[in-house]
Amino acid sequence: MGTVLVQSDDFSVHKAYDELVSAYPGAALATFTGYVRDVGASGDVHQLELEHYPGMTERILRELGQQAERRFELRGWSIIHRYGCLEVNEPIVWVGVVASHRVAAFEGCQFLMDTLKTDAPFWKREHKTDGSAEWVTANDNDTLRRQRW
Repeated sequence: MGTVLVQSDDFSVHKAYDELVSAYPGAALATFTGYVRDVGASGDVHQLELEHYPGMTERILRELGQQAERRFELRGWSIIHRYGCLEVNEPIVWVGVVASHRVAAFEGCQFLMDTLKTDAPFWKREHKTDGSAEWVTANDNDTLRRQRW
């Protein structure tokens, strides 16, 4: 069992953590939070714009969560991903998993991040401090990390 939220609104990392812990008591909890970086591939960034494919995005994230649940015997999981225009240091994504053992929790969380980076239909556009903007291209390291699963 798990939850997927795709939203433009900010979210509380602490609230997400507390909700996961209270919904799925377990022996091990692993989380990841991704924030908007101030530096991109080609310069300083002041804002990140994220677009997604509504309906498909939620379905794919749910499928990835269910895969992780089966593969790592997770007790529960949660994925929150934002879209819209986000400022530097705002949270973009939060993934949390609960398992009976730490290795399953670590691997389940890492699997979710590695797969959603390549499989979920999100597009990122970096708005630079010099006024320019560019779409972020696929990262070879993300593809390699995905292939190991």
